[in-house]
Amino acid sequence: MLRRLSLTLAVAAASAGMAWAEQAPLSTKTNLVTVYQEAANNNADLAAARADYQARREVVPQARSGLLPNLSAGANMSDTRTDVDTSNGSQSISRSGTVYQASLSQPLFRADRWFQLQAAEDSSEQAALELSAIEQSLILQSAESYFAVLRAQDTLASTKAEEAAFKRQLDQANERFDVGLSDKTDVLEAQAGFDTARANRIIAQRQVEDAFQALITLTNREYVALEGIKHSLPILAPTPNDAKAWVDTAAAQNLNLQASNYAVSAAEETLRQRKAGHAPTLDAVASYQRGDNDSLGFTNSGASPTTFSSDAEQRSIGLQLNIPLYSGGLTSSQVREAYQRLTQSEQLRESLRRQVVQSTRNLHRAVNTDVETVQARKQSIISNQSALEATEIGYQVGTRNIVDVLDSQRQLYSSVRTYNDARYDYILNNLRLKQAAGTLSPADLEALEQYLKSDYDPDKDFLPPDLAEAAEAQLRGTLDY
Repeated sequence: MLRRLSLTLAVAAASAGMAWAEQAPLSTKTNLVTVYQEAANNNADLAAARADYQARREVVPQARSGLLPNLSAGANMSDTRTDVDTSNGSQSISRSGTVYQASLSQPLFRADRWFQLQAAEDSSEQAALELSAIEQSLILQSAESYFAVLRAQDTLASTKAEEAAFKRQLDQANERFDVGLSDKTDVLEAQAGFDTARANRIIAQRQVEDAFQALITLTNREYVALEGIKHSLPILAPTPNDAKAWVDTAAAQNLNLQASNYAVSAAEETLRQRKAGHAPTLDAVASYQRGDNDSLGFTNSGASPTTFSSDAEQRSIGLQLNIPLYSGGLTSSQVREAYQRLTQSEQLRESLRRQVVQSTRNLHRAVNTDVETVQARKQSIISNQSALEATEIGYQVGTRNIVDVLDSQRQLYSSVRTYNDARYDYILNNLRLKQAAGTLSPADLEALEQYLKSDYDPDKDFLPPDLAEAAEAQLRGTLDY
């Protein structure tokens, strides 16, 4: 009987022979939504962004304060001694006492402060949208980190299966060499292939650990295992499958683009504020003082500086008009600066708009390409599986050599890895497209939940379950032909 190496047998051998791949109990597996929730609760970058938003929104009450009354109160205690030379000799006059005072100022016309308030409100809206963009970005980061682990696990599973296949080929080469059916070259070629596969498996193991570490950094939580994605996940074109519709949605809903609109509005209001520096200001002012009359400076109408014997009060109310005439060119310079800042914000918005359009169109094309790529990669596995089994048959009957077999094995497992990469690229590019359009939400992660497999075992599930049958059917059709 011919001894053909099938991918299914290689996977079974890898699962049985590699003790380090034991999966944790099912109860310890974590799903995608849970990872996102942990990230939302524990991510340090998001916490910093929220604190930054809370700080930036304080510019509104700070700017509003410039239009509200300003009330202050205070007290002054003094003891003054004055020596006066007179014709009768030196005379000392002492003045002491306490004065209590209060002042009130109410802006009546302050155009610069009004425009400053408008700019502050726009800046606050910009900060809110930028925070929303960071929160939305965390959805994508959670998915990227989650599927990076699954991708690394599937890669490890394929490299373990490849190592088992090369080990089987090495054993077969040794057996053939022992009975004189092949020379030492076949054994050396098989040994080289096995050593390379073993090195790749070691690297893949480290990549799994690195991926888990990235997930821990994102969420500040330890994970033992994750639920994997089913191969039954529908691979469909984006809806609607119209790039212009996605671009129009992005232009209206992209959060960073909306934030840039408020940045331009804030710059416009700041320019108005600077121009208002040339305008006059008008305030209503009132003051009140009470204290010893000598402390207030009251004296009788005579020449003697003697004071009244009782306390005194002083009240005043009026309007204060200020007309700026010249401030050394400060106001004009600030106007020129604000104009350039406005130009800068407009150009940054235009640059961002172009980037959003480019990203949206590219991601729309990427998703459509991924749809075809996943199917093509899956068919590639089937074809390479059939080619490998046909090459092994040729090797058994002497029409192929060991190098042909090893090359077929490498191509087979390479096609397995590119297939899984295409699957994860499709999922992530879909989420990236929605983020670019401004529609990404936690509901998109929840929609993926139904395609997660709680008992996912990478060593068994990194391949579609129907591949072995499809490869056998293709091989039979080729041989019959």
